Amino acid sequence: MSGLAEGKKAPAFTAVTDDGSKVSLSELAGKTVVLYFYPKDSTPGCTLEACDFRDSFAKLKRKGVVVLGVSRDSAESHRKFKEKHELPFPLLVDADGKLCERYGVWKEKSLYGRKFMGIERTTVVIGPDGKIAKLYPKVKVKGHVAQILADLA
Repeated sequence: MSGLAEGKKAPAFTAVTDDGSKVSLSELAGKTVVLYFYPKDSTPGCTLEACDFRDSFAKLKRKGVVVLGVSRDSAESHRKFKEKHELPFPLLVDADGKLCERYGVWKEKSLYGRKFMGIERTTVVIGPDGKIAKLYPKVKVKGHVAQILADLA
């Protein structure tokens, strides 16, 4: 994982959201940020994960957490995905893959013996100090958000 480790400074970023606005990690200083990387809008696992974040959003918000989803889909794709599932948090557009590369989640994957590059489902919890508080590589969707909530307690 390109040098990512708990306790290290999180890589800075500025990204466009599904609604065309911009969000920068520097603007979120002092807040806990859950930055979750997922492979693709509207696929079964990604939908399950997004809806799990949606269903736990009130609990996360009470803890002062900012949730940001990231994939390489377009803003248009993100908008449709967000509207369809009523997601209450921004989805970041990483069309050029720079954010995925900066966070080391763009990996060689294999499916049915075929190798390809794609996003390894990963969640990074960034503390108010801008350092990585918790790293969840190779996320299994079921129970993931509950685990984050338990770790934030």
